Amino acid sequence: MRAVGKFMKGRRQAIWWAAFLVFLIADTAACREINPKVSPGGKHLPRAAAADLPIFEYAAHNRGNIQLAIANNGTFGTLGGTIPDPFTGEAIPSCIYPKGSDIVYLWVAAVWIGAVVQRDTLVSCANEDWYRTLEFWPSTDFVYKSLDINSPYYDPDAYSEQDILCEYTDTVTSPNLVERDPTDNRPHKPLNVKVTQRSMAWSYSYADDFILFDFQVQNIGEKNLRDVYIGIYVDGDVHHTTEGGGYMDDIVGFYPTHPAPEECGFIDTVNIAYTIDNDGDPGESGHWDDHSARGAVGVRVVRTPSTSLKYSYNWWITNYSDPTRDFGPRRRGTADDPYRYFGSRLGTPTGDRNKYYVLSHEEFDYDLLFTAVDHTSEGWLPPPKNAESIASGFDARYLLSFGPFDISPGQKLPVSFAWVGGENFHVNPSDYEDLFEDRRDPWPYYRSFDFSDLANNSLWASWVYDNPGVDTDGDGYFGPERICCDSVTGFCDTSYAAGDGVPDFRAAGPPPAPKLRVLPSEGKLIVRWNGFYSETTPDMFSRIIDFEGYRVHVGRDNRPASFSVVASYDREDYNRYRYEQSMGGSAEWVLEEIPFTVDSLRRMFGDPDFDPLLYTREKPFEFEGENYFFDAQDYNASSLSYVYGIHKVYPDAVKPGPDPSQWRPEDVTEEHGVPLPRFYEYQYIIDSLLPSVPYNVAVTCFDFGSPLVELTALETDPTNNTVVAYPQATADTVEAYGLDVYVYPNPYRIDGHYRALGFEGRLEPERPSYRVRAIHFANLPAKCTISIYSLDGDLIKKIVHDKDPSDPQSSHDQWNLISHNNQAVVSGLYYYVVQSEGRTQIGKLAIIK
Repeated sequence: MRAVGKFMKGRRQAIWWAAFLVFLIADTAACREINPKVSPGGKHLPRAAAADLPIFEYAAHNRGNIQLAIANNGTFGTLGGTIPDPFTGEAIPSCIYPKGSDIVYLWVAAVWIGAVVQRDTLVSCANEDWYRTLEFWPSTDFVYKSLDINSPYYDPDAYSEQDILCEYTDTVTSPNLVERDPTDNRPHKPLNVKVTQRSMAWSYSYADDFILFDFQVQNIGEKNLRDVYIGIYVDGDVHHTTEGGGYMDDIVGFYPTHPAPEECGFIDTVNIAYTIDNDGDPGESGHWDDHSARGAVGVRVVRTPSTSLKYSYNWWITNYSDPTRDFGPRRRGTADDPYRYFGSRLGTPTGDRNKYYVLSHEEFDYDLLFTAVDHTSEGWLPPPKNAESIASGFDARYLLSFGPFDISPGQKLPVSFAWVGGENFHVNPSDYEDLFEDRRDPWPYYRSFDFSDLANNSLWASWVYDNPGVDTDGDGYFGPERICCDSVTGFCDTSYAAGDGVPDFRAAGPPPAPKLRVLPSEGKLIVRWNGFYSETTPDMFSRIIDFEGYRVHVGRDNRPASFSVVASYDREDYNRYRYEQSMGGSAEWVLEEIPFTVDSLRRMFGDPDFDPLLYTREKPFEFEGENYFFDAQDYNASSLSYVYGIHKVYPDAVKPGPDPSQWRPEDVTEEHGVPLPRFYEYQYIIDSLLPSVPYNVAVTCFDFGSPLVELTALETDPTNNTVVAYPQATADTVEAYGLDVYVYPNPYRIDGHYRALGFEGRLEPERPSYRVRAIHFANLPAKCTISIYSLDGDLIKKIVHDKDPSDPQSSHDQWNLISHNNQAVVSGLYYYVVQSEGRTQIGKLAIIK
């Protein structure tokens, strides 16, 4: 997360974006046939002046493998647009998965709440997509918290690495903000509820594919809310950002159960509603490529106020201009469950009473893929006329809902759900064509789907919400047990399928990434960090200090796949495996303890020369009736004295105690902006680099894992503390030695293929070439003005370079070859003038087309 200034800029831009959409809505109000997914200025926000809007903000989760835009009005997703990430300033579409892939999985998602209030049936919707039903409005700004000590939002009360909190209510009734319901023919009638929302994201390998949402739904009115149902409405739209809207070929479905990881015949309940692209978008060659949308993203409920609630899953296709083509699976009525008529529409529930019916009617629709199958024998209405077209993939949305429960005035109700992604859902790029020729027989194609990653991530979301085998409230209950026995040996193993029912929102994580600095020099980068917090912070889950080591990563951009490890250090320690034999005769080597240092093993066994690596599975060590073998934890690359490796900056520094008030001034450094012990100061020099290109540098921390919960070693995400730097002289060096400014490439050739060579536009493949061009200025003073003139003396562009001297890019800036009139410049010769305090430098640059 970045500075508050960028966040405030993002907030202003989000409000501007909302006001701009309002202008477009007013301009197109008379054109009722517009498809808002083709014309994003369609019917999204109410007609209102910007001054009348509550404080409407967007934020973005970007910590894990899912990038998700959320608003403080009960919605997430951007309805096809992009918003500036308040932490990074980069444009964020609705939902990108995996992170950095530019593959979008969402148009909009929203909270729906329905209830019976006295004799009236009411539903409040945060969004209804094609209709102007925005009935929740923010009552607070976003609040940010983080468990990451390096974050400017660090808060020990945070649950995750990225908590985003907000509140919103349905009490706004101004006709300028909330539309009159065209079906019920009345203004919005609020339930009088306030929703306090906390969303949480982690970057840990087992927890980076989901975002948890926790709600407190409070009755702030004076009337009882009876038979309350809550739903999550989702309109997906899966596509790569360069491939257009992508909304007409999606498949939605519901996946209830999956074989448990313990096997032994156990089945886990995952209950996840999901959206996928119909075929995964193979490339033109018929193979998967970077634009292929092979994954799935969906919603799973992980906490409700009661275990005996009803659940419903409904999907439908909205046809705004032709209601007769509006479709959703519907059951025929019975004497006990009469059919509800939706008017001329079969699928889309319009008006409060129809919405409440869908929220509360206990029904699980068949998957969209099965639309052309005749389900009449199971009580469903016949397939529609265009069933085969729908089954091939269509613009569908779904509602996952649950209830009922009552909320008295003042009462709060807890609800939690997870937004979950799963990779490699589509296995073979030809499956759609080869296995789905007959739309009336979708089973061969359905069986080709790989639900394993989606189901596994769904399980982990529920386990992070409520840690299995953890007695959170101290009442002696650790959760439901599973006992798996070997039918031959009789050996039994006990595991926990879930937690004790009390929320934890706690995840085992690696040590916090260290405080990092990068000091550029000609052709090299000096990486400095202080590991005090990394090496002394207990794990949130195990409550022990589990620091194992550091890794230095370098990449040409900030995508996780771009990073390579160039150096590592880890403590010398060893895992001790014990030979365990059951009464039934079965035996295995088990790991039950955290790693041991060699000194602790020597003390334990009373042998000052004990070498753990002498004892293997084949040649175990016997001690007090037990057999053990030992294995190195990681590589045990524990030397810190090699100057060309990771080494201590102050090798003679004294290790201080944990209390900062007891630290002596001579044992402290303030090189990172805060006083930290010199003992934990490290350095690594990355040499032989190209001065002309930027490098992304990160230092990660990793632990030794958690044997008791079967977690392998965890490492921080290198994107969490990345620093971008050019291997060039710093501004301080420029000033000390009076170095002259230089420009590259000079001349700049339009036909130089800089983009193809990776020097331009690495992360902006969708932008035209003329928008990613760059001429670089090096050896700049930290504060100066760059003016570019034509030979006739006309000012073409002025660049204000104002950096802190400690900034790794303090001596570098660039020009995108766009004039101050926002036009691409023509080929020719230009002058540049660099003016700084006490010095003016003049030079020439050429552009050749």
